[in-house]
This record gives sequence, C-alpha cells and structure tokens, in this order.
Amino acid sequence: MAETQDTSSHLMRAQVPALPEKVKRMWSAQDVARDQVRRQANGLDVAAVAEKVAAAAVRERETAEQSRGNGSFYEFEMDRERMAAIWLAKHAEWRRVRDLMTAAGWSVYEPDQDAQGSVCAREREERFAGALAAQAAFGERQEEEADELRAEVWLSVAPSRLIRVVAGRTGLRPSQVLAQLAERIVVAEDGTVSVPPFTPSQ
Repeated sequence: MAETQDTSSHLMRAQVPALPEKVKRMWSAQDVARDQVRRQANGLDVAAVAEKVAAAAVRERETAEQSRGNGSFYEFEMDRERMAAIWLAKHAEWRRVRDLMTAAGWSVYEPDQDAQGSVCAREREERFAGALAAQAAFGERQEEEADELRAEVWLSVAPSRLIRVVAGRTGLRPSQVLAQLAERIVVAEDGTVSVPPFTPSQ
C-alpha cells in the first residue's frame, strides 16, 4: 500500500490553487510518472528497479480494471481514469529505467546520468517556472481590476452635449473623454477640485 499512497505526485502538490485552470492541469500522466520514478529510482540497483517494474505492472492492471468500473474505488482524491493513466505511464518509465541500466551496465540508478530523464526534468522545471510567472501576472491583473472604478454616470443635457462635442472632435468615445478628465483631477488641500487645461487624445 505504501507504493499506492505515493501516487499523489510531488508535481501536483507543488501547484498553487490560485493558478488558472489551464495552468493547474498542465501536468500530464507522463509528467507525474517521470517525476516520481526519477525520485524513487535514485540509488536503486537493477534488482530493486526490476521489483518496481513488477509492482507497477500489477498496479497498472488493477487501476485499468477500476477505471472500467471493476473493483473498489480509491481512498484518495484522484479520478480513476487519471490514476490508470499515471500507472500506465509509471510502468513504462520503470521499464525504460531498467532497460537503460541494463544497457549502460549501471550498478545503481543516478538521475543525473540519465540524459533523457534529465531533459524531461528540465522541461518540467521550465514549465513550472512559467506557471509561477503566469500566477504572478494573474494576481497582478486581479489586483488591478480590484482597484479599477467602474461607474455609470448620468449627466444633464448641457455637460452631455459638451462631452459629445469633445468626443466628436477627438474621435474618442464619451466614456474615454470622461476617463481622461478623471485622470487629471487635482484636489487641493482645502478640498477644491479642479482639472488643468488639456487636449484629449487617442
């Protein structure tokens, strides 16, 4: 059961809830499998890796059956199809590590010597860095939107005509003319409000 509990990926835990949905779902089953196997295989010999391959084969069959509605449901929060896809990918990744060690004649697995695994790990790190940047930008946009004032202004006939005249001369919308006026408001110490002369522009 210890092997089963480990299927909640390090990559998935690293995600931040505030991320947009498309960013939160960026980790594929292959990403999760490669990350887990890379960490778990570190320092294992060929015999231990072979045991992992056998165990993964069993879990692949079990989760495939459960994803089709056969067998008991999972105790942790992950849908059955997702779990089956992860174990399918983990089985394939454990076989790749086993074959690599056998072909290279390694006594133990060292992640840094695994060229293909290292490339995938760097790609995951780059995507995660991009996700963090997207999160920061997303948060900044939310803060900016929270600071914005959205108002519907009702003007009397005379000022409405003036605003329309200015809008017509400058090619702006009336709302844009009002926004530029608001941006130039000056409040004096005595509370007097004024707007310095300016020419509205695009």
